[in-house]
Amino acid sequence: MATYTLDFERPLLELEKQIEELKRVAGEKPELTRNIKPLEDQLATLRLEIYRSLTPMQRVQVARHPRRPYPLDYVNTVFTDFVELHGDRLFRDDPAIIGGWARLDGTSVMVIGHQKGRDTKDNLYRNFGMAHPEGYRKAMRLMRLAAKFGAPVITLVDTPGAYPGLGAEERGQAEAIASSLIEMASLKTPIITAVIGEGGSGGALAVGLADRVLMLENSVYSVISPEGCAAILWKDASQRERAAEALKITAQDLLGLGVIDEIVPEPPGGAHSDPEAAAASLGDALQRHLSQLRKFKIDKLLKRREEKYLSMGALTEK
Repeated sequence: MATYTLDFERPLLELEKQIEELKRVAGEKPELTRNIKPLEDQLATLRLEIYRSLTPMQRVQVARHPRRPYPLDYVNTVFTDFVELHGDRLFRDDPAIIGGWARLDGTSVMVIGHQKGRDTKDNLYRNFGMAHPEGYRKAMRLMRLAAKFGAPVITLVDTPGAYPGLGAEERGQAEAIASSLIEMASLKTPIITAVIGEGGSGGALAVGLADRVLMLENSVYSVISPEGCAAILWKDASQRERAAEALKITAQDLLGLGVIDEIVPEPPGGAHSDPEAAAASLGDALQRHLSQLRKFKIDKLLKRREEKYLSMGALTEK
């Protein structure tokens, strides 16, 4: 894939070019080698500074980065022995939702996630990660299968939202999302959700009702995109920065509001800069939470899940 650079990353790109050029010249002039290390240190410091102070809209840009790891990337790094399962047994298979059996540190789990494409052809095949009703019905089928065998469910969320096309609406998009929420609320097995990129609207929530909800540091989770919010409230999509700030969509905001349970740190420069480090961080968090959840009896687990969601949005009068 061609190099994709975000606006705020341009100073980093300039430094990287300087370092590459210096390394090339140093092959003929070894005395220049000593200048490389200070530049590399400067690059690391600048990357850390930039990513520590990202605005909400800049985090949205990072969450949408085309080189950011998708569920199938994590399936190959965090998990082992993945066997993909297809179809909802009602209409067709939806490539926007992937799922199947896998092992997490030796434990059999059911992994389900939204899958985007890396190029135009693949994105059209995956429908840009926007699931149809049959995608959510496939997810429900796999969740029921996991519960039947007592296997935990792990969902990886990365979608702009559920597909809003006419065919999807005709086949019951809203009903599929609502049924998925009911299914997950009462599923008799541990559920962990990790928002790894975009967590968009009901399309994300449909596979996001869990005992533990994690977010990667630069992911976002919202009822609507900043652009959509700006277009509705101010009739001007250019107000997206203002909307992103008001929506409270970052992992830091949502942890403070009690919507999520943990922020999974990303390497400096985002998950796309070091996918292996991001996978190691996510894998550690999933293993830790899974180990904790498996200690609960099912009745206790379901009670805690119910209390978790009933406690959100409580109004306290002062």
